[in-house]
Amino acid sequence: MADHGKRTKARKKAAPAAAAAPAAPAAPAHARFLKKACDRLGYDEQAYRVLLGASREIRVELPLRRDDGSLSLFNGYRVQHHNSRGPYKGGLRFHPSIDMDEIRGLACLMSLKTALVNVPFGGAKGGIDCDPAALSGRELEALTRRFVSKIHRDIGRNIDIPAPDVGSNAQIMAWIHDEYAKIYGYTPAVVTGKPVDMGGCVGREAATGRGAAIVIREHAKHRAEPLDGTTAVIQGFGNVGAHLAQALHELAVRVIAVSDSEGAVVNRDGLPVEALLAHKAATGSVVGCPEAAPADSAAILRLKCDFLIPAALGNAIDEGNARRIKARTVAEAANAAITAPADEILRQRDIAVLPDILANAGGVIVSYFEWAQNLQQFPWSADRVADELSAKLEAAAADVFALATGQDCSFRDAAYMIAIRRLKDAFWTAGI
Repeated sequence: MADHGKRTKARKKAAPAAAAAPAAPAAPAHARFLKKACDRLGYDEQAYRVLLGASREIRVELPLRRDDGSLSLFNGYRVQHHNSRGPYKGGLRFHPSIDMDEIRGLACLMSLKTALVNVPFGGAKGGIDCDPAALSGRELEALTRRFVSKIHRDIGRNIDIPAPDVGSNAQIMAWIHDEYAKIYGYTPAVVTGKPVDMGGCVGREAATGRGAAIVIREHAKHRAEPLDGTTAVIQGFGNVGAHLAQALHELAVRVIAVSDSEGAVVNRDGLPVEALLAHKAATGSVVGCPEAAPADSAAILRLKCDFLIPAALGNAIDEGNARRIKARTVAEAANAAITAPADEILRQRDIAVLPDILANAGGVIVSYFEWAQNLQQFPWSADRVADELSAKLEAAAADVFALATGQDCSFRDAAYMIAIRRLKDAFWTAGI
């Protein structure tokens, strides 16, 4: 018995320690920013949870018969965050990497964005996990129409109004409008970002990029500094980046480097923006642009400049590169371009951040103008659209800068506090 006891004791001693429980995943950036702002406002945990959570999440399966006769299966998503301030509103993203978690975060950002710039919408986001470049025109149209057939009961001019986003465009919005009209009749206000011939708004395509330039201009005014001769680096040269470059050029800002999915180009004296736009239109990339040297796409984020503008996908600035950024100001023209840890690093380094819910709000503002025109069946002039866009962003930027100064906090903290207060007030007033 004694020997048995010793053996048992030995076995116990040799037994490995229990594995530690895996660490809980870090909350996404928007949730951390929202929690911080709620804490500053004195809102309790229940209020934070209500503001963070979505009202409805939809996932649909989308089978597609390919041109070669094979069958592919895609997923379609729509997350409707909150509609206490108006119908749900948000883009449709066509990209192979999207999933419900990403869409959920972007829907929350849309609620905050519409509240910050004070347009009568709630927030939503959606998309399909496809690569539109890998689909033929017929396949892309069929997939889009199939998506509408699955979600048409959950969208509408007073329910939820989609718009273009990464990988989608005015043509896709036209297909959605047409498919929806087969069921409900002519309803142009069901989507925004449509071709002008189908009830779209002049200036909508350029609105996000031009809106970012307006926010940068207002920031320069806030700092009492001239824009003439300042420098900018733009990561991403799709619809947003291209229109932003043009708008900054008109403000006498020197765009010294840009990148797209194929590569990057740089000219320390300033890129020839008009030639760059023409080269991109002709070749599909900024690479090889005359009067520009090739550059590494990651390296241009580290160039010394006045304004660094991520205008592609999210998480472009993270802990790995935030410490090496040499810009004075970062403007988030892309949603969630800066991770939460990177945002803190930039704050500690005294690099100003113009947050996404302000810097890229031009698109949803002009979408609101388009929706209003569709409801009234009364189109606006290009000058009116431009003037109204500028007025909306000037007012929102002034609110953010004033609160940041008064509270001695970052622009992101100020923007979130303004948006959260408006969202909570509407939600609580309507009744839970």
